[in-house]
Amino acid sequence: MKNAAFLTLDETGDFVIDDALAIAPLAAIGWRIATLSWRQENIPWSDFDAVVIRSTWDYWNDVPAFLEVLAQIEWQSRLANPLDLIHWNLAKTYLRDLQGRGIGTVPSLWEENLDAVRLGCAFDRLGVDEVVVKPVVGANGEDAYRLLRSDPAARLQQIAERFRRRACMLQPFMPRVISEGEYSLFYFNGAFSHAILKVPVAGEFRSQEERGADILVAAPSPLLLERGRAALATLAPTPLYARIDFVRDAEDDFLVMELELIEPSLYLRMDPAAPGRFAQAVDDWYKY
Repeated sequence: MKNAAFLTLDETGDFVIDDALAIAPLAAIGWRIATLSWRQENIPWSDFDAVVIRSTWDYWNDVPAFLEVLAQIEWQSRLANPLDLIHWNLAKTYLRDLQGRGIGTVPSLWEENLDAVRLGCAFDRLGVDEVVVKPVVGANGEDAYRLLRSDPAARLQQIAERFRRRACMLQPFMPRVISEGEYSLFYFNGAFSHAILKVPVAGEFRSQEERGADILVAAPSPLLLERGRAALATLAPTPLYARIDFVRDAEDDFLVMELELIEPSLYLRMDPAAPGRFAQAVDDWYKY
């Protein structure tokens, strides 16, 4: 029996976590799983043959400490996903790298800090009347704002102040996020597993489940699958798990919104076979 740890957060709160669905399939192929906070210090990481980052959805409150723990784990055990990919994926500037590798992404402007003038100029620079601004390092839609060109100057000033000393990105608002939803494709060891469609609740543009979004089973089109395959092919090494979020543009193509390699919810509950596929992926990853 091999031992593995699933890393989680201290307080789960209202988060929906379905990683436990993979524990029985893993046990069936010879794995014992412990679910532990990434902050725990009682059990040496060397006690585990493998450590898999899962629902560590509070790490952005202390990124240096999180990275230090992961470095300790990688030194003492085998970490998924590996630390080099984690470092690359921490800041959303990875989207700039994907674009440079020929992957279609939502157009983005990058600012080390922001003021109301530069925020106001973003509409013209992007050629749109609606923009979304969000932090370069962040998650769960925190500090993400949808702005209109017609918004009063006071609101632009208020939002800009949130990023006065914080790197941010500005993107055109993508209407299909609301009218259709945001697609998420899941990959285990480079192989497609399943897909969902996340539809924001009325009055909201953010697609997180914790913000009321509907989560639906999706059957991805051949074009969407091809876009996902191409994005995943740019990564080395191939990650144990990846979630790629797409939105459809005005030309009916699919653009990458995010590529999550650190702690994406894998929505194992949305496909009865997904927990088994993930368990087998962990076993195969460990062997090779």
